[in-house]
Amino acid sequence: MLRLAELDALRRQRGRSALLLITDRCPVGCAHCSVDSRPDGPRITDHALFEEIVEGLCADEDLRVVGVSGGEPFVERRGLSHAARRIHESGKALVPYTSGHWGAGGDPPEWVRSVLSLSACVVLGVDAHHTSPRAAVATAARAVADAGAWLVAQVLDDPAQIEDARDLLAGALGAGWRDHAEIHPVAPLPYGRARGLFPGPRRVTGERLGRCAIAHTPTVRYDGRISACCDENVIMGAGPADLHRLAGDREGVRRALADLAADPFLAVLGTLGTGALTALPRYRDLAHREFSGICGICRHMLRRAGGERDALLRALALVPAPGSPGTSPSAPAEAAPPESPSARACPGTPPAAAPEAV
Repeated sequence: MLRLAELDALRRQRGRSALLLITDRCPVGCAHCSVDSRPDGPRITDHALFEEIVEGLCADEDLRVVGVSGGEPFVERRGLSHAARRIHESGKALVPYTSGHWGAGGDPPEWVRSVLSLSACVVLGVDAHHTSPRAAVATAARAVADAGAWLVAQVLDDPAQIEDARDLLAGALGAGWRDHAEIHPVAPLPYGRARGLFPGPRRVTGERLGRCAIAHTPTVRYDGRISACCDENVIMGAGPADLHRLAGDREGVRRALADLAADPFLAVLGTLGTGALTALPRYRDLAHREFSGICGICRHMLRRAGGERDALLRALALVPAPGSPGTSPSAPAEAAPPESPSARACPGTPPAAAPEAV
């Protein structure tokens, strides 16, 4: 089993985690989804390439956990079954993100149960905006617990919805549900289909934006696009070139992951954060400029860097984050500046990033 705190700890370490995106297709269509996955969205067409991508992840000796997402990963039976088996065989922790729609027919099919049995943790969306029937979500929760995987029930950070999630887990798993599951409240993200559904994020000065929570967790798409970002547009090929890599085989995946893990800008963004970056002469004028999130200031900085990595940046990349193992934090963890949103509004999909005028 892999609990949320352990998962987050691995995601904070360079080269220890990756997110495998196996489809852009999703049959659920939740209004609050932070991307725009649809029932007819793109999916795996080149299975030979996909298998090479999976082998590249499995061969990476530094990786400890591989999340599997989409879209809804459980619509991709062949790809998900293959990835789950190989990731598990390679000794890495498998973490699917799902809406639980597959629980609608009662007991899930054998192939779904097989994937769950190979999983160390399953992140299941249980909030009120999901269009999956409540009974289907409860069935999915029971199936995860029965398979022996740890269940992270993800819900929007709203007291009524959190209480409803407790009721759902108690009904599905019994009074001892905390022995099998935990609830993870997440902030709503006003992007993708949810644009206009939730208020936009408050604007924060660059020096106070904190760390990017996914800077050390690259997204590996089924077509070989690898990005150091969870923004749907970046995953599809847009945005600064420094955030992109392209792999055509397993060795290409390994090289891309190693390259991103060694990038000093991403290292500082994910450890010391924007406060340290805005202390550098090149970015100092961004310290007191307001942004709606990490993504906006990141793009500004990458455009200025132009691919150059100077000595000051490389030196900062060697400094561990406060509170890392072996360090003595100068302040308790809860006193750290706010970070970029790391959770998915819909657990099957990565969040889209906040647009910024530049």
